[in-house]
Amino acid sequence: MSTCAWMYHNGRIVPYEQAQVHAFSGAVKYGAGVFEGLRGYWNEESGELWIFRLREHLERLRFGMRALRLDAVFETDELERAMIALARANELRENTHFRMIAYIEGDDELAGTGPVGLVAGAVKRPPSARVETGIHVGISSWQRIADNALPPRVKCTANYINNRAAELEARAAGYDGVLMLTADGKLSEGSGACLFLVRDGRLVTPDKGSDILESITRDTIMTLARDELGLEVVERRVDRTELLLAEEAFLCGSGQEVLPVISVARQAVGTGAPGPLTRALQNAYFDLVCGRTAHHADWRTPVWGGR
Repeated sequence: MSTCAWMYHNGRIVPYEQAQVHAFSGAVKYGAGVFEGLRGYWNEESGELWIFRLREHLERLRFGMRALRLDAVFETDELERAMIALARANELRENTHFRMIAYIEGDDELAGTGPVGLVAGAVKRPPSARVETGIHVGISSWQRIADNALPPRVKCTANYINNRAAELEARAAGYDGVLMLTADGKLSEGSGACLFLVRDGRLVTPDKGSDILESITRDTIMTLARDELGLEVVERRVDRTELLLAEEAFLCGSGQEVLPVISVARQAVGTGAPGPLTRALQNAYFDLVCGRTAHHADWRTPVWGGR
């Protein structure tokens, strides 16, 4: 991955090294911020960089700001213009991962609500080999944060200490990734990605009450499964032991895309290789995000627009 030279910071495009936050800001001291991670996909044939579901991500950022009571209002159109300006400033014509963060930048008390800063950056991100090979995951001893402790529906920066603890534990045990359980032992999600299982030809995923992020990629996968592949999709509470019975499993998120899970706790999922429905969903997903299909054209925002 390669970090881009220009960033968006409080209404301006600035050099990377100038996008700074004070060490005593609420963002640093208390993790007081919300963020969005989203993807841009380069289509060589059309000469266009498509940012996928940009407006939905920006609406979720605004929802997160309200949930954390960040005292600022950014309009979706304003944020959209900022992201396109960032992409153009960096002359992006390759696959890219964007991140936008709204945060408390003032040196204030714990319950301070402002002033609020806004920063966005981009990292060039080529396709990952793991999407083809699949990954081996463990099950964390760290349980997923509950909705009555921190808001898992929101991409709050402080929430990700929970994910970090689980990820560090998994790496120390030799796994590629990790799954987390709810307080009552049901499956929740991975460290930054939602979980799907294939059971008896149906797609099963933990419901929103399972302490998961209200994931835009998850919604995309469910839409593709129903509309493109004709699959039944079931959202419900999912037992840990169902991993042993699943024919296939995969994680999904803007960062991890559609990532096959081929073993859990050193036990193979299905055949121990990426399964046919996972592959079909991967193909449908990448056709969609890269602009190789006319379906859901409103989910793709062009950066260059023929320029």
